[in-house]
Amino acid sequence: MKISRRQIMALALSVPLALSACTATYRNHGYLPPEEDLAQVVAGQTTQDELEGLIGRPSAQGLLTGAAWYYVGSRWRFYGPREPQEVERQVLAISFDEAGKVANIERFGMERGRVVVLSRRLTDTGVASLGLIRQLMGNVGRVQAGDVLAN
Repeated sequence: MKISRRQIMALALSVPLALSACTATYRNHGYLPPEEDLAQVVAGQTTQDELEGLIGRPSAQGLLTGAAWYYVGSRWRFYGPREPQEVERQVLAISFDEAGKVANIERFGMERGRVVVLSRRLTDTGVASLGLIRQLMGNVGRVQAGDVLAN
C-alpha cells in the first residue's frame, strides 16, 4: 500500500493537534491585589476610602457593618475532556477598626482541605469572622451556572 502525499500532510497536521489537546491550560478566577499594591496599605493609617483607591473594592464584605473586606482568587487547571480541577485558592482578609482604618491584613490558603494562614500583617489579633473565610474557601467553585439559572 502506497501512502499518498495528501495522507502524509494530514498526518503531519493531526499529530501536533492531538498532542496539544494533552496540554493542561490554567485559568484564574476572582481577584487578589498584587503584593506591590498591598505594600502601600499601612495598618492603623489607611482608611476604607483610601483602600478602595489603592487596591479596589472586594468581592465580599463582612456581614456585620462591613468590618472586613475579602478578596478571593482561585486557579483552575483544564486538562483535555476531564473535569476542571481547582489547584489553588486564596482569600485576602482586611479587617477594620471602629474608626474605619485598616486593623489587620491576612492571607489564607488551602492545604489538604484545611484553611491555613499564609501571611499576617499584624499578629496580635486575627479576623474575628474566620467562619466566613471558611465558607468562602469552601464555596468557590461549587456554584454552577445551571444552579443559578435553573431558578
